[in-house]
Amino acid sequence: MLPRPKKKSIKSIKNVVAPDVSNDIRSVNSVSQDSDEDRGNWTNKAEFLLSMIGYAVGLGNVWRFPYLAFQNGGGAFLIPYLIMLCVAGLPIFFLEVSLGQFCSQGPLGAFRGVPIVKGLGFAMVVISVYVGIYYNVVITYTLFYLFSSFTADVPWRGCGNPWNTNECVDSHLTANVTCLTNITANSTGLFLENNLTDFASTILPNVSSAAGFNQSLVNTTCLDRVSPSENYWKNRVLGLTDGIHNLGSVRLELVLILMLAWAIIYLCLLKGVKSSGKAVYFTATFPYVVLTILLVRGLTLDGAFDGVVYFFKPRWELLKESKVWKDAATQIFYSLSASWGGLITLSSYNKFNNNCYRDSLIVVLTNSFTSIYAGVAVFSVIGFMANVLKTDISKVVADGPGLAFVVYPEALSQMPISPLWAVLFFLMLFTLGLDTMFATLETIVTSFTDVFPTTLRRHKALFTLAVCVVLFLLGIPLVTQGGFYYLHLMDSYAASYTLILCAIVEMLAISYIYGLDRFCDDIKLMTGKAPGLYWRITWSFVSPAVLLFIFIYSLANYKPLKLNDYAFPPWANAIGWLTVASSALLIPAVAIFQVASRDGSFFERLKSACKPERKWRPYLKQDRTGRYAPKTDIFFPPVDNRSDSPICDSKARLFYSPDSSMSSMTSAT
Repeated sequence: MLPRPKKKSIKSIKNVVAPDVSNDIRSVNSVSQDSDEDRGNWTNKAEFLLSMIGYAVGLGNVWRFPYLAFQNGGGAFLIPYLIMLCVAGLPIFFLEVSLGQFCSQGPLGAFRGVPIVKGLGFAMVVISVYVGIYYNVVITYTLFYLFSSFTADVPWRGCGNPWNTNECVDSHLTANVTCLTNITANSTGLFLENNLTDFASTILPNVSSAAGFNQSLVNTTCLDRVSPSENYWKNRVLGLTDGIHNLGSVRLELVLILMLAWAIIYLCLLKGVKSSGKAVYFTATFPYVVLTILLVRGLTLDGAFDGVVYFFKPRWELLKESKVWKDAATQIFYSLSASWGGLITLSSYNKFNNNCYRDSLIVVLTNSFTSIYAGVAVFSVIGFMANVLKTDISKVVADGPGLAFVVYPEALSQMPISPLWAVLFFLMLFTLGLDTMFATLETIVTSFTDVFPTTLRRHKALFTLAVCVVLFLLGIPLVTQGGFYYLHLMDSYAASYTLILCAIVEMLAISYIYGLDRFCDDIKLMTGKAPGLYWRITWSFVSPAVLLFIFIYSLANYKPLKLNDYAFPPWANAIGWLTVASSALLIPAVAIFQVASRDGSFFERLKSACKPERKWRPYLKQDRTGRYAPKTDIFFPPVDNRSDSPICDSKARLFYSPDSSMSSMTSAT
């Protein structure tokens, strides 16, 4: 006779069908914390803010914004600039920071919520690769000037150097000059009509006196003055050839300095954001110290006040031109480094509950303040230079490399103790460029280590080194004698049209495919507060419309590329458009792949490609609350109260959603 089974208590039943999983949950949280530490986080809030400010505030704030403001109405330009800041700059910045912080992934994983636009992540990585190749070459130029400034006098002062041409004229000889003319007989070179005596004794040693010089032998065609700093830039630093078709030889000095620049960047990123976060304490703050020093020094120079007044003097009539508004929107968009993937990457290392709204305001406002602050510092020195040359300020001002490596160095050469000011200025440019390169390289590395965490993340330092070596090798053609033409080509095409296209697609996809309500709920999950009406309107309509206007306007006014007076040949422009296509076409290509790789009819596949993937959720399990919380469905079987009937508990199961780390558990029989 079989023994009667023991009567099970209600407590024992609960233990069977709903076992105590507290230990397992603690284990899950422990694993989550380990994963968080494995990927890395910012050590503190300051490191994140300084990294974001360093990334947003770059060379363009110093050498691009002042020129645009001068060209587009002076002080009046601040009106469209600030308006575009509110309707285009801040919205896209906050969107990308929120997106990266929510999923804690780089660009390749940040769009799992909208799989059909995952090509955006690939496009951003490709753009970052292009930028990483040529941007570090610009840093190489700043280091070249920095090292050259450790002398008794800056080498770009004066025309008596081997790299100077016959057209070179010292700045102190150009006062009251009306014309530079060709000498067609007895001698070669140029002379100054109004200062013939000084010129003859200084530039033409074979001419004993101005009185004996036969001016009838002079061709009176006026030529442009070439400054010593321009000769130094083109002939000494670049060794510039006559066109993009002629690469010339490799500039060994620049190759070695480029290698040094990559070594510095690698050492700063050796431990990811843990090490770069320490570096930005210097690289993100030092430019402000130097800008302040240069501003104070500049304001003490003759003519500085005229330069500052010229910078802020409003020309209201220019506000009627669409180009002014386009330039304002473009400057805001590019200066904030939106759609490069860097904002998503840097914010992905934030704590999940970080106040990304406040951080976005701080960084965006700091960026705009820096642009205006740098404009005052630059134009005070430009006003001084115009005073030295006895010419109008409009004939001195320049933008881009022309300002950083020609105009400003020439002004520095006219100051007492010029090597000191040159060292400070180029060290400032170097640190500005470093911060941008930190984020650019981290974007590339993080994107791949997030996709292949088990293979690459454990060897992140080695993988970072490999990326640096590859980008260094790809940058060598840019430090040939004709390399600057290719640098200018990449800068004009690779990081232009695709960036705007990415931003438009990104905002429209979040607003109308992923769902604006859902995205706002995600932000509320992080910050405790949902975005208001302003954000919803700008994300869904205003910002895409503004960027679409910029995109169409840029295409409609497209002109073949030029560098000063040199027109790039058609095949070079074709290469430029190929770089645009190589990133832009990834968006539709990946979209087609996402639809084609799914099952069902075309519309079923399309609908499936627009739904979030199973992996779309906060990175850490303890942050998965609300709709992202693991769903449990506990089934209690009906209890048979008969004392002689055993409890049939074979159906008692604890079901966990696929998101749970614990598998379904079956009770013992």
